[in-house]
Amino acid sequence: MSNGIDLSEKLSTFSEHWSPRTVTQFNNCDVMVVKVKGEFVWHKHDDTDDFFLVKGVLDIQLRDRTITLGSGQMYVVPKGVEHRPVAREEVHLLLIEPTGTPNTGDAATAAPRRRV
Repeated sequence: MSNGIDLSEKLSTFSEHWSPRTVTQFNNCDVMVVKVKGEFVWHKHDDTDDFFLVKGVLDIQLRDRTITLGSGQMYVVPKGVEHRPVAREEVHLLLIEPTGTPNTGDAATAAPRRRV
């Protein structure tokens, strides 16, 4: 990588919600940006934790509580824990996941992985 990656520029190239875009890879992980609004599906990842870095306000609903994150805050959902991200307004996220991890926890219902 010869230059830095401008995440705001990458986010400006698409408008779809809940459709992560890979901006780079490291150590067999995808570093992605995504725009979210509304409620995502309840899901879990059996083999990996789920990392969120937030710009905006995001609720991560767990079965027993809700974690509310503001801009600049991050949260890691442990593997195997059911969760559902909810954004009342559009939120931008940075996600880091092992390459190929389905965003819904199920390859049959996951958004296709795209590069930006």
